[in-house]
Amino acid sequence: MRVAGSLLGAQTTRFEQVDPLLPPAAPPPDGQVLTAALPGGDRVAGVVTHSTFEPGTATTLWSALQLWEMHPLVGATGGAGMDVLLREWARLQARTTAGPDSACLLTWPSRDTVAAQPLLAHGFTPLTSLAVRHFRAGTPMRRAPQAGVTVRLATPSDLETVLALELAELAYSALVGAAVLRPDAERVKRATVVRHFEQGDPMWLAERDGVAVGLAHCRLMDVVADSLIATRLRPGRWGYVNCVSVADDARGSGVGSELMAVAHHELHSRGATGTFLYFNPPNPLASVFWARQGYRPLWTSWELRPASALR
Repeated sequence: MRVAGSLLGAQTTRFEQVDPLLPPAAPPPDGQVLTAALPGGDRVAGVVTHSTFEPGTATTLWSALQLWEMHPLVGATGGAGMDVLLREWARLQARTTAGPDSACLLTWPSRDTVAAQPLLAHGFTPLTSLAVRHFRAGTPMRRAPQAGVTVRLATPSDLETVLALELAELAYSALVGAAVLRPDAERVKRATVVRHFEQGDPMWLAERDGVAVGLAHCRLMDVVADSLIATRLRPGRWGYVNCVSVADDARGSGVGSELMAVAHHELHSRGATGTFLYFNPPNPLASVFWARQGYRPLWTSWELRPASALR
């Protein structure tokens, strides 16, 4: 597809103008190719992929069972190009059989706000943001510990405590984001937490009077060129903040900030030059908390459920 090469170059230039932290625009994966033309003759393209996730897998806790994802190549055409491409996708989706547990998904740079209006007009909601935080020169100094709160690394003996806090976070996220609280969530989460303990991923517990009141579940990741995550982040060593959960009766008391002060210090000490995470913009707690922690959105995932609702 000759048009794809020129669109990819123009899209990379657009990304550089919109946000200097974005990696170059990535070639789309294999899938259903769509093309569309603007009134002036400019052409845009995209690839739609279809995935089906088996019940009982970890992915089903944050995704519909059937997922159609668009990978746009709109070059420098902005919102107009996004609109005509979404119209073409809607025509394709109308010929597709999608059940109630299905979704359409499109991820786009958060600061390229010209895409927001057409996405909203076609029924999409900004459910998830990938946000980033970069460390300044030198290891960040830890502030004085909060009185009455201690933070320590969790061990496998803390499995039940970690699991309870992760399930509480999942239940809350299901109210305000893309997460899905499925009947087998406890079994799936348990297996996932066990695996992360086996991998040695750092999980910090905050305790008050010996009782766990918060969790920060993190991971170190080396982002290398040509890896899947390199389509979202520039290469380097990153700390991934996988899950932060504060007990309901401890929210607003500084526990989350204390956890992240420790996590940021320790991740940086282990070589991370920045950290990233996913949060839900509709979440009234997370959207405020993470900004205060120095994070800002890099990519926004726009979602529509069920997939048959695409217009």
